[in-house]
Amino acid sequence: MHEMSIAQSLVEIIQEEMSRHNASTLRSVTLHIGKMSAIVPDSLSFCFQVITTGTPLEGARLIMEVIPLRGRCRSCSQAFEIKDYVFVCPTCRSPDIEVTSGQDLSIVEIEVD
Repeated sequence: MHEMSIAQSLVEIIQEEMSRHNASTLRSVTLHIGKMSAIVPDSLSFCFQVITTGTPLEGARLIMEVIPLRGRCRSCSQAFEIKDYVFVCPTCRSPDIEVTSGQDLSIVEIEVD
């Protein structure tokens, strides 16, 4: 389960940011998780809870927004949501698609005291 290593990396980043800003209590972390990132939100939440148990981060809320997979057709420039992983332009039927969002994982907000 690669979510455990992702959760560990998130905790390390959060701890660095909290130290940098002299924060002592983590209230919540908001993440954007791309639909095609191969991350299972429930697994990540479980791993985050396990890693933070018994630490100053325990009890923090992990808020996750799944970002849809979006693309742009290189042939007709149409932007659209890619549904069911069908990488074909719904306007001109071209398979020449550039993925523009939905593949990444990012920390959007860290709420601390």
